Amino acid sequence: MDARLVLFGQSLLIGLSIAAPVGQIGVLAIQRTLQFGRAAGLATGLGAAVADALYGAVGAFGITVLIAWLVDHQTAFTLVGSLVLLWMAWRIARRAPTAARMAETTPADWLRHFAGTFVLTLSNPTTILSFLAVFGAIAGRTAQASPWWMVAGVLVGSALWWLLLATAVGRLRHRFDARWQRWVNFASAALLGGFALWQLSQIARTG
Repeated sequence: MDARLVLFGQSLLIGLSIAAPVGQIGVLAIQRTLQFGRAAGLATGLGAAVADALYGAVGAFGITVLIAWLVDHQTAFTLVGSLVLLWMAWRIARRAPTAARMAETTPADWLRHFAGTFVLTLSNPTTILSFLAVFGAIAGRTAQASPWWMVAGVLVGSALWWLLLATAVGRLRHRFDARWQRWVNFASAALLGGFALWQLSQIARTG
């Protein structure tokens, strides 16, 4: 088999494994899919996928100056990301339930969801360290490593996970009435707020 395809497949699995754990982006994708539909959830996840691919590119190409700058400013990035999470949690907690047929979104809404999670994912620059470690191990076993195949694999793997998640959750959407929507919104807000407070506590502890 072509070594580049093997490299692409390995990177795809890396992208899938990084996206799959349910964190703040997963909570947002699930909540938006239930509230606004499959396209909104997918747009939310794709913002994270593109950010993962961007950080993957920095790690794959070994841009040491940028890596050092991002890691040095990790506290500032984390603080901004935590504040954004708290703002999102507040908005979700206050959002009124919407009838499924009335909650369809427009391309402008999809772009807003995409951009929001793209910025939120970029607020965690330590992701680069994961890519550096994994890509370094892969490159060491590959005779002629191609960073572009690595980046493409991460993007496809991450996007595949968000597509699967949005599709699965979207099938359950019409079973959620107003009461269940309120519970989902409150639970999502609580989880996002919890993620934000945990990150802020880590800053306080290390600062």
